[in-house]
Amino acid sequence: MAEMETLHDAFLDELRDSYDAEKQLTKALPKLAKAAVSPKLRQAFETHLEETRGQIARLEQVFESLGEKPRGKHCDGIAGIIEEGKSIMEEDFDDQTMDACLIAAAQRVEHYEMAAYGTLVAWAQAMGHTEAASLLEETLSEEKAADEKLTGIAESGVNEDAAASAHPDNRDDEGGDEDAAASKPKAPGKKKKR
Repeated sequence: MAEMETLHDAFLDELRDSYDAEKQLTKALPKLAKAAVSPKLRQAFETHLEETRGQIARLEQVFESLGEKPRGKHCDGIAGIIEEGKSIMEEDFDDQTMDACLIAAAQRVEHYEMAAYGTLVAWAQAMGHTEAASLLEETLSEEKAADEKLTGIAESGVNEDAAASAHPDNRDDEGGDEDAAASKPKAPGKKKKR
């Protein structure tokens, strides 16, 4: 009869999955940076690439703290998210829309990683692996900060520019463009005065 696996085994499996995910991301982030039009977005991807390299080194420290050799296990989840990102870059979007879509793709990655690292931190704490928990918490904080940075870039004009590109008639013109005003829907229950 095979020996039952424990939370420690699941923890190692998840660590290996995250280790592979980070390695996959070191190949994907330069492509996102190259596809980005916004200099701010490009810089965010380049900065996160450096953080990702540090996260790989930190995971290696986690493995060592557990007396394990650092090795990865193919992360199908991140591979799928990266594949979605590749398909976005193959689209013929205008520049503003491409940046908005790249942010969305990158945030899918960040949310996946936040879920993985949140679980790893909780498991490390539950098993008393305090050094591992501390190292993993540092990475979790970086992933949360990267997600917040992407949200900030999106909200600082990227989404609005993409929306304006999609619906140029919806822009509020300060000059009182009557054609734009006439195309806006009327509020329900209000009748037009004659």
